[in-house]
Amino acid sequence: MGRVAAGRRTRDVPRVAPKRPWRWVGMTIIVSVWGALAVGAILLFFTWDMPGPEAALAATRRPSVTLQAGDGRVIATSGDIYGDVLRLSDMPASLPAALIAIEDRRFRSHWGLDVVGLARAAWVNLTAGRVAQGGSTITQQLAKNLFLTPARSFRRKVQEALLALWLERRFTKDEILEIYLNRVYLGAGAYGVDAAARLYFGISARRLELWQSAILAGLPRAPSRLNPRANPAGAVARGMEVLDAMAETGAIRDGSAAALAERMAFPRAPSREAGWFADWAQDDLAERFPGNADLVLRSALDAGLQSVVEARLEALLAGAGAQAGVAQGAVVAMEAETGAVRAMAGGRDYRASPFNRAVQARRQPGSAMKAFVFLAALEAGATPDDMVSDAPVSLGGWSPGNGAWRARGEISLEEAFAQSVNGAAVRVMQRAGGPRPVAAVATRLGLAGPHPRDGSIALGTGEASLLELTAAYAAFANGGMRVVPHALREARAGGQRVPVPAATPVRVIEAGHAAEMRRMLEAVVARGTGRGAGRGAGKTGTTQDFRDAWYIGFDRGLVLGIWLGNDDGTPMRGVAGGGLPVRLWREIMEGVR
Repeated sequence: MGRVAAGRRTRDVPRVAPKRPWRWVGMTIIVSVWGALAVGAILLFFTWDMPGPEAALAATRRPSVTLQAGDGRVIATSGDIYGDVLRLSDMPASLPAALIAIEDRRFRSHWGLDVVGLARAAWVNLTAGRVAQGGSTITQQLAKNLFLTPARSFRRKVQEALLALWLERRFTKDEILEIYLNRVYLGAGAYGVDAAARLYFGISARRLELWQSAILAGLPRAPSRLNPRANPAGAVARGMEVLDAMAETGAIRDGSAAALAERMAFPRAPSREAGWFADWAQDDLAERFPGNADLVLRSALDAGLQSVVEARLEALLAGAGAQAGVAQGAVVAMEAETGAVRAMAGGRDYRASPFNRAVQARRQPGSAMKAFVFLAALEAGATPDDMVSDAPVSLGGWSPGNGAWRARGEISLEEAFAQSVNGAAVRVMQRAGGPRPVAAVATRLGLAGPHPRDGSIALGTGEASLLELTAAYAAFANGGMRVVPHALREARAGGQRVPVPAATPVRVIEAGHAAEMRRMLEAVVARGTGRGAGRGAGKTGTTQDFRDAWYIGFDRGLVLGIWLGNDDGTPMRGVAGGGLPVRLWREIMEGVR
């Protein structure tokens, strides 16, 4: 028998690795946690400054100011203009159909992001070598317009996508369209289709025709560049693209686009030159209409008269004015009874120079000042039939010339005024009591001055604006009532009518003296320096070396003031008040209805 080993018997047993099922579970948990943290970090990076959607839906905006002409035509706008908030059912079906056709044909089927559209846009941009097409859906555009800044970055695009998904979950497709159409920016300060329809077509969006819907639907791509105010031709071309897109989608019949092309026309836009009037009319609005409500202001501006003023002024400056060295002019047309300004040109081209020469420029009025000299004499007891010497006069070494006037010895005050005889005017001033009473009369009628304290006041060596002179002459036209120039007739704040601050006309000239002044002003036109006017009454004015030429005249309840000259005071070539200013006055008045 074999030998048995001492001690404990052993035998070989195969080694088996212990089972550790929890190892994979643990790794999965760890990876999931870290993955969740990574996703959270990424989302935090993209969304840490993203606005809360619910709060952003109640967006704030600047109060708007809409200035209208007397016929309701929009002259100027500022702030953010919104019209009525419309339900989709209030709008013509062509409007959302046009938007979907040109901006997002799969709007009804996607969930906020259009993968097909994004892929198509990426391919087009790649082959074109530039950004030629966008892939944003209407929902993404709404998200950007409501919640985000215009900044372009990958981070902003991610935020836009996240917000688009939220909008699609929060609202129905019709609600998204409704919000979009009421909030989208469509150029010229207009937000929403109703504001744009009123601004560009003069109607509510409820009444839009098919071609008008196409125009508005085409604006979101480039509202500032393609809107009808800035680029009528571009707006029409874009509208045709929308109509073609609608035909492709079956929203309209083939051939309808071509048929509608001839109907694409816009109301005549307000004159850009009326910018001087708009600036003046909107001065100090915060003080006159405190609060944050939207303002709609109806002005006294007569759009037709404004066009006549601009056209006649430009024609004169481009023709006879250019030959005589006249570069600038200003015109004010005012109602004699109320002081309401119905037209204003503060220069030749508002876009080139918004400086308002009718309001801001203060120049020597020349012989236009003589009306206040002769009124002071009437108030001191003189009459138009009194006689005065027309010979040259000398005051303390100062001897004003009489121009081409040949002295006759003595003439009536009326004749001296009609012929604008300087020597006689100085003697009339002395009869009135000197410079001080004349300055008092001028101030009482609205000329702020400063007024000279010597005899030169009789020849208009002080300062006045065209607006001041025109308003002062209104008292001669209306029987002696001082009026305050104003622009507004009616105001609405937040849809509610509010009072328009206005000064009541007050008597500043006794009725008899006003009638005598009117008689002498009519003589200026009948046989004096204003004969070229051909109608009405008025007074010419010319300053030394022909630096300024004026005519302030009135007829049929309208006072029209004219100034011609150069901004730098360069003398004109022989232009007197009885020449080109009277000619311009007559041409404008002939165009008044």
